[in-house]
Amino acid sequence: MATATTHAQERAAELNVLVRRQRSLWRDAGYRLMRNRAAVLGLAVIVAAALMAVFAPVIAPYDPTLQNGKVGNFEPVWTGSKYTSPDYVLGTDVLGRDMLSRLIYASRISMVVGFTPTLVIFTLGIAVGLSSGYFGGLVDQVLMRITDVVYAFPDFLFLLIIVASFRNSAFGLLLDGLVLIFVALAIVGWVGVARLTRGQILQLKEREFTEAARAIGAKPARIMWRHLLPNALAPLIVSAAFSVPGAIIGEATLSFLGVGIRPPTASWGAMIQQAFPSFSTNPWGVLLPAVSISIVMLAFTFVGDGLRDALDPRMKT
Repeated sequence: MATATTHAQERAAELNVLVRRQRSLWRDAGYRLMRNRAAVLGLAVIVAAALMAVFAPVIAPYDPTLQNGKVGNFEPVWTGSKYTSPDYVLGTDVLGRDMLSRLIYASRISMVVGFTPTLVIFTLGIAVGLSSGYFGGLVDQVLMRITDVVYAFPDFLFLLIIVASFRNSAFGLLLDGLVLIFVALAIVGWVGVARLTRGQILQLKEREFTEAARAIGAKPARIMWRHLLPNALAPLIVSAAFSVPGAIIGEATLSFLGVGIRPPTASWGAMIQQAFPSFSTNPWGVLLPAVSISIVMLAFTFVGDGLRDALDPRMKT
């Protein structure tokens, strides 16, 4: 009986392995990602933040720019201070604007700044890296020298120079400075993606499937976009997951320095900057947006770690 039970267990294990092997790379990666509790928690936080950003007009109790007309600012209700009000659960800022409403609306800026520049960065970086790695020769030399020049500048200093230089131009006024931040982040961030993509393509372009595509007369564009890029996506997806929080903290830092989103548009970085002078008397104006930034960045970090493990073939069991 014990022998039969052991044989049945071994057979079940073999069938389980067979089913796992029959799944595609992406389905297998998704399966392992969903088993990572930290990654799932991060995804839940990101989805919640995205929904809060989309439905901000419905969720927020007040207009984020509306001032209550009272002197001073209220503290959060849990402090038990006499400077609290049940109408303002998280208190108000120095101008009497509801903190909860501003935090909710500020999530819009962070989500947009996180995803939109990242999309531009990876579109440009992948195009440059693909062309450089596949064609080589003069094309590689020219594109990589341009990449090296941009890469030589310190990222944040270059970002600050771009934003400060064009802040008061007609372009810098679009969407309260949001478009300028998009462009500045894209200019700074694409070089790392280009170098990563080039390295992947240099490894893949000599593989058998690439040679087979050339042998049947496939054009370079088809080989790059249909054969090489799909096989290079795994590290690029992981890199994208870590790039989003970098863009979010970049915007928050610029807004804290006073060269980011223009007031009165709500931004977590701008909220910290506006509340910082009164930090000693009411620290919540700084702590609440700072905690919001930390939670969202930590969520993306969890997802990035989970994607790295899920897309790594060595992690298969």
